[in-house]
Amino acid sequence: MIADPIPTYSVCELNSAIGSLLERGFAPRFLVACSVSKPQLKKGHLWLTLTDGDATISAVVWASKLKQLSYRPGDGDGVIVVGKLNFWTARASLNVQVLDIRPSLTTVLRQFETVRARLLDDGLLDAERKRPLPHQPRTVAILTSVPSSALADMLRTARERWPMTKLIVVPIPVQGPVAGKIRTTLAALVARQQELQLDALVLARGGGSREDLAVFDDEELCRDLAACPLPIVTGLGHEDDLTVADLISDHRAATPTAAIVSLLPDRHEALRGLRQREQGLQHHLQSRITREQQRLADKRQQLADHAPELAFQRLKQELSHRQRLLGALSPQRWLKRGLALVTDADGGTISSVQDADPGDQLIIQLEDGALETHVDRVRSSAVSRKP
Repeated sequence: MIADPIPTYSVCELNSAIGSLLERGFAPRFLVACSVSKPQLKKGHLWLTLTDGDATISAVVWASKLKQLSYRPGDGDGVIVVGKLNFWTARASLNVQVLDIRPSLTTVLRQFETVRARLLDDGLLDAERKRPLPHQPRTVAILTSVPSSALADMLRTARERWPMTKLIVVPIPVQGPVAGKIRTTLAALVARQQELQLDALVLARGGGSREDLAVFDDEELCRDLAACPLPIVTGLGHEDDLTVADLISDHRAATPTAAIVSLLPDRHEALRGLRQREQGLQHHLQSRITREQQRLADKRQQLADHAPELAFQRLKQELSHRQRLLGALSPQRWLKRGLALVTDADGGTISSVQDADPGDQLIIQLEDGALETHVDRVRSSAVSRKP
């Protein structure tokens, strides 16, 4: 058996064969989860080393691409790299050409914790700083990306809930190293708050990865939000996402739509409340009218009871009754029945035989006159008492 001959290459042929093999056998684009080590800017190009702790590989961001990137990593930052392999045949040199680079979740969360700790030490996250939201805001500024589905949902929800509130849409970038632009827009808005009659601000961004929300962990931006004189409602990302801006805000909503719901009252609920109050007022008014009507009726009855005609009638009846009583008690009535009134010479009433003595002069008053007589003898009647 004759063995296959060993291939022979020149250095250039060998390097070209390796390059062809890599080109045919490797994906044209790939993702690398890694950390950045020693990033250096040389002649406009960014050179860096990618590492996972066990291995390293060189990478480069060409100057033309570097200008397009929204994120530039620092030493030790965790990143996700979109890249492709670069193999230089002349030197058999291999590295990763970076097409895009973003901070990894580890880097984002580290920044979140760092900024949160600083603001916490300064007392900017204290619950006592939270301001109540206006009950029925006149004007609300919405800082968000324009156009976006999040903005469309917020505007629709606002029209359904409380169309009386005026909404001012303020476009801002919401991803990448754009904290400075957001701060400038916020400062200009705060300077015009009296002119615009602003009652509150909404800072909103639709869904995305937690890495896409990294701008809302920017320390200077969060300090500006803390200094804002207006109540702030945040609706950033999804329900599970939490940024430092959420911690600074006066109210954190799970989504942009939820931010509008938390800030604007429900007109249907308000209408039901008004109807209930109307019914309560009508009941109270009817009860008051009924009480006043009863009070007036009582007054009328009192006036009727004390009318001069009735008083005169009652007095007349009382006088008539007294006349009848006097008539019933009058001595003249008894005289008519054959009884007599006996008095002594001085007019004193004689009601007992013991009031007169023999020889006393008495006057006997009858119905039609009087008899003058003298007492010859006094006879007392014996009153028998049973044992």
